[in-house]
Amino acid sequence: MDLSNMSSADLRNLQEQVKRELKQRESQDLAKAREQILAIAQSVGVPLKDLVGGAAGTRAKTGSVAPRYRNPADATQLWTGRGRQPKWVKDWLEAGKDIAGLKV
Repeated sequence: MDLSNMSSADLRNLQEQVKRELKQRESQDLAKAREQILAIAQSVGVPLKDLVGGAAGTRAKTGSVAPRYRNPADATQLWTGRGRQPKWVKDWLEAGKDIAGLKV
């Protein structure tokens, strides 16, 4: 196919056709890959969820982070050290104290 003889409009039209065809083929390839994976899993007697480490298409849950700092004035106030500093941590630091004094 000689593209140099095509008009700009024809080239844009061709580009759109290529985009549509690529999208369709990617969809077909994905469906075929899923079928093959399922067939392999069934042939060896392994449930698909065991093969992928959980339910297909779901994200694994992440664990919670242990608190690293505790408010000495109120032991129920904890902070992991991630994200914004709580007010009690800011107050502690503004008083000129070292954050190491809050370590759990």
